[in-house]
Amino acid sequence: MTDYTPIDCALYSEYEAAIVQHMRLRLSFRDPGGQLRIEVVRPVDLKTRRQEEFLLAETRDRNKLELRLDQIIKAEVL
Repeated sequence: MTDYTPIDCALYSEYEAAIVQHMRLRLSFRDPGGQLRIEVVRPVDLKTRRQEEFLLAETRDRNKLELRLDQIIKAEVL
């Protein structure tokens, strides 16, 4: 069982649009350790694993991130 909380479908659609339109996003999110982080990313894909949804993204430094969607607090289009 997982503690994942599904996100709103409209928000999921916004992430899909950001991927297709090659947008950059400023994300505020909780990392796996619970720390608040802010990163500018290029969203690459969305995936589902064990009933949890994730955003795959790349930072300015080309580091790859896999963010659980319910841990993203805020997303701003740049």
